[in-house]
Amino acid sequence: MSDNEPDIFETAAAQHINEEDQWISLSDLMTGLMLIFMLIAIAYMVKVESQAVKVKEQTAKVKQVSQLYDEVRQEIYDDLMREFGKDLPVWDAEITRDLSFRFKNPNILFDTGKDVLKPQFQDILRDFFPRYVKIITAPKYEGTIQEVRIEGHTSSLWSTSVSPDEAYYKNMELSQSRTRTALRFVLDLPQVGAEKDWLRKHVTANGLSSSHPILDKRGQEDTERSQRVEFHIRTDADAWISTIQDSLK
Repeated sequence: MSDNEPDIFETAAAQHINEEDQWISLSDLMTGLMLIFMLIAIAYMVKVESQAVKVKEQTAKVKQVSQLYDEVRQEIYDDLMREFGKDLPVWDAEITRDLSFRFKNPNILFDTGKDVLKPQFQDILRDFFPRYVKIITAPKYEGTIQEVRIEGHTSSLWSTSVSPDEAYYKNMELSQSRTRTALRFVLDLPQVGAEKDWLRKHVTANGLSSSHPILDKRGQEDTERSQRVEFHIRTDADAWISTIQDSLK
């Protein structure tokens, strides 16, 4: 063996040790990256699980509020039917399941293109509104009713000399004027004077033009039935459901 041979072995040994050090460093790096990925995955799973729990809780809340809403709506509907069931055919009116009290005969509401209440409709409102207010302000519904909307609806018709857009705008102006007239009339009735503060906070006038037409069996607009006035009750549950549904989006 020559004098150089130990140097060769020593160099090879040193090289082997260096390679092992490099492999250990690479292994440490891979282990560190794996730990990071695992932490990220765990954090993501926790987030997903948390969101799933939140969605589940919110969904349960929606169901709970919806059930409460259905119960309250049914109770109000039953009270209205008991009070006004016999009057509906006389007034040519109806009560829908969504708590709209609909006066649907345009011939007794307003003259064409006018916003002045006809005498017959005034007589109906004098009879209807105080009894209606007695129901919606009953102690059992305290804090439940958010809004009572007096809604004015028209057909899409106007004169043939205007465009459909112009007819819509003119009908919007007309429907808004009619609901304001109806609002002023019912709030000025002496029989509801004791509830005037509550009514001012909860009763609103809403002209909707021809945006919600009544359709016939063929799916076509029924221009006569579309001309109507509705008293529509919105409960507090409506707002809750809307808020919760928005939070789930």
